[in-house]
Amino acid sequence: MTYFSSFLMGLVQGLAEFLPISSSGHLAIAQNLLGLETEVPIFFDVLLHLGTLLAVFVAYWKDICEIVVEFFRGVGDIVHHTTPKQVPPARRMILLIIVATLPLVAVLPIHEKVQALGDNMVFVGAALVVTGFLLFACDLVRKGRKTAKSATLLDALVVGVGQAIATMPGISRSGMTITAGCFCGYERSFAVRFSFLMSIPAILGANVLSLVDAFKDGIIWTEVPMYMVGVITAAVVGYACIRLLKLIAQKGRFGAFSYYCWAVGLLTLLLCAIK
Repeated sequence: MTYFSSFLMGLVQGLAEFLPISSSGHLAIAQNLLGLETEVPIFFDVLLHLGTLLAVFVAYWKDICEIVVEFFRGVGDIVHHTTPKQVPPARRMILLIIVATLPLVAVLPIHEKVQALGDNMVFVGAALVVTGFLLFACDLVRKGRKTAKSATLLDALVVGVGQAIATMPGISRSGMTITAGCFCGYERSFAVRFSFLMSIPAILGANVLSLVDAFKDGIIWTEVPMYMVGVITAAVVGYACIRLLKLIAQKGRFGAFSYYCWAVGLLTLLLCAIK
């Protein structure tokens, strides 16, 4: 690991985590292209994801604050046995995020096997091709109108299943969840916002599990300054990508990324066939 490779990994993470092109798939390909004989340190991988999570907090700070405030107000209503005449959208969002996170529980017993798929470049290439088809189909769906006020728990569960499937390397989490949301009738900008907000518990939960493994493997603290180069890069680039995806959502052109995913996926499969 060098400062340059740390920067490059942060760049790849920041670009691929939020753009619908699969961060896990690209990180696996980047490791192969860099010729790294060893895996990226688990602790560094955790920090990279925390960097992109920081980007989400900055980009959706207002929404997150409203959710936190409504959470405590909801607890207060439960304690005092009171019920608001109309449930605030932020409080409904909390329930939608909880329901959407539940399918990830089913992945926990097999998460190590799922992560191991990242070593199989054939699988990663094929998964990127599938991601391309998902994004292409997204643009064909009629624009929906559902928001936090009208989205149902079933809608959230469907999006959550998509997020669980996207734990496989090469399947874009944002691409899968945004596409699932659009198929459920979500308004496109809400599909993007919900995708990013529901990523918070998912990323935190995954990092807790990875952090335990990181401490078991041992952490080389002298390399932490080197890791921070990648973390800062991931955070800055990730924030820029969130802003970009918001603009793309307004125009409804998610399918533009499908051609990129097809190209990278087919190129990966071609290189695997040559080898």
